[in-house]
Amino acid sequence: MIRTFFRHLFESIKSLKRNGWMTVASTSAVTITLVLVGVFLGVIMNTTKLATDIENNVNVNVFVDIGTTSEEMDQLKSDLKDLPNVEKVTFSSKDEELDKIQETMGSAFKLFEGDSNPLYDVYIVSTTSPSQTKKVAGKISEMPHVFKADYGGKNSDKIFKIAGNIKTWGLGGTILLLFVAMFLISNTIRITILSRQREIQIMRLVGAKNGFIRWPFFLEGAWIGLIGSIIPVLVLIFGYRQVYLLANPALLTSNLSLLPPAQFVPMVGTALVVIGVVIGSLGSIISMRRFLKV
Repeated sequence: MIRTFFRHLFESIKSLKRNGWMTVASTSAVTITLVLVGVFLGVIMNTTKLATDIENNVNVNVFVDIGTTSEEMDQLKSDLKDLPNVEKVTFSSKDEELDKIQETMGSAFKLFEGDSNPLYDVYIVSTTSPSQTKKVAGKISEMPHVFKADYGGKNSDKIFKIAGNIKTWGLGGTILLLFVAMFLISNTIRITILSRQREIQIMRLVGAKNGFIRWPFFLEGAWIGLIGSIIPVLVLIFGYRQVYLLANPALLTSNLSLLPPAQFVPMVGTALVVIGVVIGSLGSIISMRRFLKV
C-alpha cells in the first residue's frame, strides 16, 4: 500500500514536469485566485473586527488642550463626572498613551518619549450604554480645554453597512474565484489526461481499477494547489504586517484595532494552503470522474 502511494506520488511529480507550461498555467491560476481570496478574507475579517469593536466601545476619549493647567484639568474632570449618563471618568497621561502605542506597535515609537511626545493627555469617559455615547461626546466637545472628544461609534452606522456589504459581496466573490480556479485546473488536467489517453486505456485493459488510475492525477492537482499557495502565503506574511503598521496607529486613537499579525497570518495562511490543495484536488477529481465514467 505504501509502495503504491509513493509510486503514485512520484508519477504525479513526473507529470508536473512533463506538462511544464500547463502546470505553470494552472499554478498561476491558483496563485492569482488565492491572492485575491487572501485580500478578501483580510478585508472581511478586519471589517467585522472593527464593527465589533465599535459596537462594544462605550467610551469617549477626551483629548485635553496642550498647556491646560492642573487646576483646569481637575475642573474638567469634575465637569465630566457631572454629565448625565456618565458612568466613570479615568485619566490617561500622554506618557501612558505612548506606552499603549509602544506595546502594540513596538519599540520604533520610543523616539517620541519625553519632550518629543506629540500625544495629548486624555480623560476616558465611560457611558452607561452605547446609545448614550454620541450624545455625551457632543456635550463634551463644547467644554473648555477640550481639543477633541472622540468615540469609536462616530462612524458606526457607516461601518456596519460597509461590513454587511463586504461580507456579502466578499464571500460571493471568493466562492466565484474558487470555482473559476477549479474550472481552470480541471481543464488543464483534462488536457493532460487526453495526452495520456492511450496509456490509461492500456491500464484499464489489464484490469487497473479507476482508483489506481485516478490517484496520480489527484495528487497532481494537490501539488498544483500547494505550489500555487506559496506566493499568496508570502504576500500575506509580509504584506499584512506592513498594512497593520500603517493603519493601526490611526485606529488606536479611537480604541479600535486591526487583527494582530500573530493571530491573522497563521490562521489565514493555513486556510490559503488548505484551500489551494482542496481546489487542486477537486479540479482533478471532477476531470477524472468525467473521463473514467463508464
